[in-house]
Amino acid sequence: MYEFIVNPVAGKGKSLTVLKTAERIFNERGVPYRVHIAEKRGHATEICRELTEEGANIVVFGGDGTFNEVLNGIVNFDKTVIGFVPCGTGNDYVKATDIPTDTETAIKRILGGNTGYTDFIDMNGKRCLNVAGGGMDTDVLVKYAEMKAFHGKIKYYISLLSVLMHLKFHKVRISIDGGKAVKKSVFLISIANGIYIGGGMPISPNSKVNDGKLNVVIVNEVKPSAVFGLLLKFLKGKHINESCAEEYLCDSARLEMLDEGKVQADGEVMEEKVLDCRIQKNILRVFVD
Repeated sequence: MYEFIVNPVAGKGKSLTVLKTAERIFNERGVPYRVHIAEKRGHATEICRELTEEGANIVVFGGDGTFNEVLNGIVNFDKTVIGFVPCGTGNDYVKATDIPTDTETAIKRILGGNTGYTDFIDMNGKRCLNVAGGGMDTDVLVKYAEMKAFHGKIKYYISLLSVLMHLKFHKVRISIDGGKAVKKSVFLISIANGIYIGGGMPISPNSKVNDGKLNVVIVNEVKPSAVFGLLLKFLKGKHINESCAEEYLCDSARLEMLDEGKVQADGEVMEEKVLDCRIQKNILRVFVD
């Protein structure tokens, strides 16, 4: 039995079209399944928590936010396998993996039954699949949530432009692998398992989702006149080579926001001021080729 968890608004409703394709393939093969519709934010976590008490084969229809909710609902990791069917707007996590974006290919891969492991981040008892952090990227998410006009990527880029025009550098304290905590003024700081944020910006271009390591990318305060040039480098992942950037490969990282800035995980803004992050490997089972 496969359990489908569907975010009906993912990809502006694309998930419901994708669901029909999946149902057709499962029906043609005579494979049993049940459909569970997530009706509100956090509902996918509740559904997954109930389904995985004894373990389950979970198929997730959604984007980064839905994938995060399902990850946070898993109870019995040993007997649970997750299959991702991408149908979100950004699909940033998927871009760093070999998960097929074509629906039929993704479904047939899941039905193949082969499993392996992929990493995730444990942070303060919560879980993050892709990227956590603070700074400019989180400010953009806050602005995005406040903005009533526009939708999708256009809304994201307008939010980005607004943040850059009223740019704030944030005071943080960061510790890598339990080392000495250092105060910094940063443009942004990302604690990454995946590579991309914001619908395809390679914030951590050297990340690998199954290497058992975190990539911490810090972009320190720069002259305001250099910000737009730096942004162009972000779009190609070239910011990592700039003198203002630092990168660390590690097992754990602790980030503390020292000002009014917020933090985010998998694109969701959080109220916490501290992210105590540790990579988790050989725990989360997923369907593979």
